[in-house]
Amino acid sequence: MKFRAHDTFFIRKGWLAKGMRNVIGAPDVFTSREHNPMDVLGIGANMVKALRYWLIAVGLTREVRENGKAVQRPTDFGKIVHQYDPYFEELGTLWLLHYQLVKNEVEATAWWYFFNEFKTSEFTREDFLNELNKFLRNSDEGEKPVRTIEDDFNCIISTYMSRMKANPEKVKPESNIDCPFGELGLVDIVGQEKNGGHLKIYRKSMPKKDTLHPLILLAVVLDQAQGETEIRISSIQKNKGNAGKAFNLDIINLTALLYKIELLGHIKVNRTAGLDVITIRTKWDFLDCIRAYYETING
Repeated sequence: MKFRAHDTFFIRKGWLAKGMRNVIGAPDVFTSREHNPMDVLGIGANMVKALRYWLIAVGLTREVRENGKAVQRPTDFGKIVHQYDPYFEELGTLWLLHYQLVKNEVEATAWWYFFNEFKTSEFTREDFLNELNKFLRNSDEGEKPVRTIEDDFNCIISTYMSRMKANPEKVKPESNIDCPFGELGLVDIVGQEKNGGHLKIYRKSMPKKDTLHPLILLAVVLDQAQGETEIRISSIQKNKGNAGKAFNLDIINLTALLYKIELLGHIKVNRTAGLDVITIRTKWDFLDCIRAYYETING
């Protein structure tokens, strides 16, 4: 489990594209003794540390040691994203990066917990912190310092909501640099606690209609299936790491998307006799599906 590895910096627009471009050009960009990474990347020292972490957390790179030095190498997933969407402009790219992040229990524990374990749909900061501490006390990790998990909560909110909306009193309009994941609409603010309370109430939100491409959903289903060809729809919705948890999908919206995938010929949906399963017909794997998505939207 890992907490606060982002050093309080959420992903800024342009960061991942810049990071991938530089990692491909110089795998030791973050550790080079010849070139100052702050000068190469054009960001401060703490932001350099955060970007180094985020590239790994969203599955674009992996860090290995070569000749006694830590270097970053693009993953197969990262290579495909860089090939087809080098500027990270497509909404499908953001969905895929989000999925990679929230299934990553080791590197992004708070994100994994928020989407996979935390079941409250409307919540305050205190609700989340209390539940996460309970979870940690029952794990091998024990209880984390309050400051650490508070910073993770704040970073989660800044990842999925504009800072102007989440904290208008603290953000100047001219300095409002947001995370691109806010376009996914997965977290919203619904008000403040009643009876004079000052804690904001947040809500997990489902994707807006037609923002989640069927091939993105299929990629996740294939990734989670691990070779199985018959999968219960309830498993897709409720299993940790799967599409329902990652994308805040209820059974109605999930089933509607599965029928769209069926129309493309990749699966068969069977909801007769109480079975509620899908049969995978495609020979694609996760990466094949991602390539197909980019080729589809690029005509």
